[in-house]
Amino acid sequence: MTTLICGSIAYDTIMVFHDRFKHHILPEQIHILNVAFLVPDMRREFGGTAGNIAYNLRLLGGEPVIMATVGDDSGPYLDRLKRLGISDAHVLRVPQTFTAQAFITTDLDDNQITAFHPGAMNFAHMNHVADVPNVRLGIIAPDGREGMFQHASEFRDVGIPFIFDPGQGMPMFERQDLLHFMDLADYCTVNDYEAKLMAQKTGCSIEELAGRVRAMIVTLGANGSHIHVDGRVIEIPSVKAEAEVDPTGCGDAFRAGLIHGIDNGLDWEQTGRLASLMGSIKIAQRGGQNHRPSLDEIGARYRDAFGSTIW
Repeated sequence: MTTLICGSIAYDTIMVFHDRFKHHILPEQIHILNVAFLVPDMRREFGGTAGNIAYNLRLLGGEPVIMATVGDDSGPYLDRLKRLGISDAHVLRVPQTFTAQAFITTDLDDNQITAFHPGAMNFAHMNHVADVPNVRLGIIAPDGREGMFQHASEFRDVGIPFIFDPGQGMPMFERQDLLHFMDLADYCTVNDYEAKLMAQKTGCSIEELAGRVRAMIVTLGANGSHIHVDGRVIEIPSVKAEAEVDPTGCGDAFRAGLIHGIDNGLDWEQTGRLASLMGSIKIAQRGGQNHRPSLDEIGARYRDAFGSTIW
């Protein structure tokens, strides 16, 4: 049985400006801003919510199937998926578009200026959940707005439980949109800021929102996470990382741990702890897909962190 990962595939281009933006931006002249930053350091990473989640789920021995849309420049990414043993059978290439991509310039104070081009992501609705056989669990991560609505309805229509992960797509949705997703979904996962924003937008408390799904998982960064389930809150501790290098993709790694736990019938404490561990492993490497622990190494790290076995 497979897990269907609905979300984005994207390229992330990260550039480093060896100075501080504040030295080159004049606040009193912001209305005629015209600046250029020399960026000697640049790297390109494979990213996107679906790509990152599937990568981490594969590390856990899962069988992820990505449902996403890509553009004419997708060749290197699709080749990578094949090398990783991740199916691209439901990754649709949309002619005359670019694959979604972010261009991120960072200065010496870790300030960032980001430009995001959605490209083929806007055509996510061209994919259909019912086209994928033998799916046991799904997730809807940030993607094209129309596609997210459509896939939520399609999961419910075919009776497949799914996780709603609004993430950076939260600004696209208003009160009724969010409540609609929550009523269709079986699970929801957000970070602390997104949880507060969802509560503000819907006028519902976190407890009220959690009551609409089987479980609502709220990540708290270095403070671990809370799992709201059956009217109680399970507190999950964070796992100390070997190094804190780059938070990019940590949330997606966390979600892969959630998926593995739910799909394999682990209890919520085990599921939350595995998710926490996956985020800790990822943060020690740059990019969303450059950490490469073996399954045995993940199991050993879990045992060291929690004093028990996970498999």
